[in-house]
Amino acid sequence: MKLSAMCIRCLMDRQEERVREVDDEDKKAAFLKDVAGIIASAKEEDSAPCLVYHINKVYERLFGDVMSYEKEKREFNALMLGLERKMEEDIHEGKGEERILKNALNYARTGNYIDFGAMNSVEKDQLLELLHKAKEEEVDEDTFAMFLHDLETAKELVYLLDNCGEIVADKLLIKVLKEQYPHIHIMAMVRGEAVLNDAVLEDAEEVGLTKVAEVIGNGNGVAGTQISMLSKEARDVLEKADIIISKGQGNFETIHGCGWNIYYLFLCKCSWFSERFGMERLKGVFINEKKLAV
Repeated sequence: MKLSAMCIRCLMDRQEERVREVDDEDKKAAFLKDVAGIIASAKEEDSAPCLVYHINKVYERLFGDVMSYEKEKREFNALMLGLERKMEEDIHEGKGEERILKNALNYARTGNYIDFGAMNSVEKDQLLELLHKAKEEEVDEDTFAMFLHDLETAKELVYLLDNCGEIVADKLLIKVLKEQYPHIHIMAMVRGEAVLNDAVLEDAEEVGLTKVAEVIGNGNGVAGTQISMLSKEARDVLEKADIIISKGQGNFETIHGCGWNIYYLFLCKCSWFSERFGMERLKGVFINEKKLAV
């Protein structure tokens, strides 16, 4: 996805906020100059998550380790695991396979709220409220019809994971897909290195996702799926996929425009996404790559 003016401004604002409390003005100025330089020299294919990856290298050089989200990851994995049984029961209360699949899509999409990169704060009460209303949400019917058609003939499906906690709801969607379409081989993909509260292999193991589907890392620490930085294994898997389910804004930002058969599933959590998709903040998107202009 091409960088918009709004994304550029947001990148600069978030990095200034990041170092605002630092006492050393020279270091702060040097950092923000380097940030501006990274943005100014961005290539056509460089997404915001990719630029943040390079910005983090500058931050580490000047200020030390970037913030760890290990505590938050464990906390929200545990919270969602505690809710897993109730979510699964609610999903299967649907009448007919299509309603069950829609319920699973809605819970997986709602879990995308747990995003410490896009959100200023992630509140448990807000998450519980969103999950309580998940079954009432609808998915785009045209996209859902395309999805069902593709699932009938697909042999390989890749599920691009996003955040910890959220991956518990992703596990439930994958289970429904395996129940309804046993002919499809499903592989899930996590980040190759720790970044924000995004899921890595250890997190997938922690929530039992590795018992449901094969899980691999993408080979890098970008908070998305930056094609130019994927490992050979990850890229080969994606290129061979008949269907890709892409969770979250970061994955959208990094792979939109690639031409693969991708179904994007996420909540709008910032002004640019709300404006682009004509949706209120924290409303959900389910759309296919083919229906989107670059």
